[in-house]
This record gives sequence, C-alpha cells and structure tokens, in this order.
Amino acid sequence: MGLFGWLKEEIDAVFQRDPAARNVLEVIFCYPGFHAIVGHRIHHFLYKHKVYFLARLLSQINRFFTGIEIHPGAKIGRRLFIDHGMGVVIGETTEIGDDVTIYQGVTLGGTGKEKGKRHPTIGNNVMIGAGATVLGSFKVGDNVKIGAGAVVHREVPPNTTVVGVPGKVVLQDGVRVGPDLNHTNLPDPVGNMLSCLQKRCEDMEQRLETLERSHPHADLQHADKN
Repeated sequence: MGLFGWLKEEIDAVFQRDPAARNVLEVIFCYPGFHAIVGHRIHHFLYKHKVYFLARLLSQINRFFTGIEIHPGAKIGRRLFIDHGMGVVIGETTEIGDDVTIYQGVTLGGTGKEKGKRHPTIGNNVMIGAGATVLGSFKVGDNVKIGAGAVVHREVPPNTTVVGVPGKVVLQDGVRVGPDLNHTNLPDPVGNMLSCLQKRCEDMEQRLETLERSHPHADLQHADKN
C-alpha cells in the first residue's frame, strides 16, 4: 500500500469511529491521535534503521505537540484510532494489531527493569477505555474490550471484556462485527458484589427485627444472666 492509500485508510478509520469528525481537513489538522500515528510511522522507520537518537528526539517533539507518547520501537498495526489521546503512553516493545481503539489516559507499559519484551501485545479489534492501564509482556486477545480505569496485568483471552482493579474478565457470547465503542455500559463485578452484600445485610436486619418483635424481653433476660 502506498503513502496516500495508507493516509486515506487512517482518515477513514477516524470517520468510522468518531461521529464528531466532519471533514477530511478537520481530521488532518485537528486530531492529535492522527498526528501521533503519522509521526510514529516516521519515528519507527528511523528506529528500525538504528537511527535511535533522532527517532527518540522526534518522538518527544511529537509528544510535546500531541500529548501522546509513543516509543519509536513500538509496533503498530493498521487503522489505530486514538481518541482525544492526552496522556496516552505506549512503551517500546508494545505490539498493537489492526483496528484498535484507544482512549485518553491509557498506559501500555512494562513492569520492572527487565530487558527484552516487557510491554503488552494487543490483538485486533480491541477497545481500551479511558484511563486503563495494561502492564506486562502478555497478550490481549482479539475482540477484547477493556473498561475505563481498569488495571490489567495478566493475559486476556479473545472475545472478552475486562473491568475493575485488578482487571476481571467477563466472557462475552459471540464475536462483534466492526468497532464497538459502547464502553459506558460494561459489567461491574465489584459493584454487583457490593449490591449482593447490601441485600444480605438488609435481609439480616429484617430477620433481626422479626426476632425482636417475637421475643421482646430476650435482651433483658440475657442481661440478667450476666
């Protein structure tokens, strides 16, 4: 694919996943995620040819203007869409597949100071919600949704949803077609657990009230024995 074909593909990805995009000029001049990706292609080319200092310098300049930090060593697939993008960090050994959507504040980072592969591998058609953190050299499978604010530190199987801190997997039925951006209605296992505990406390309080009405002098008798 030539340069213009690639640019058209990246612009089309913005229109497909952002209803606020009105025209091509707006995408080219006003979308920092688009700027970051275009810049990264240049930085990654230099990095692969071992022009490390210039690649890092240009990536830092790009970071200054976009608020998005992508290490030039990261491998990024086609049609990546970074929405808003401020605070996004993508580490050196990160690998990202095709048709991935990343929202603001996402970190794809490493753990510790080990050498070699230390950042995550993201599959195809993955959505990573705002403020999510993915740490480690594991794989996130295809068609995965990671909820806003989730912290993921272990492998995620395909066709699942991850929410919470630490991230918990909720299995999904079937594979969605096309990008699914409805990340405001993801399951909340922690919230569900707290709701169950609240319901049990209410049931116990009702039972206790019933026992007290049935035995109004039970507490006094117990007090006399002591």
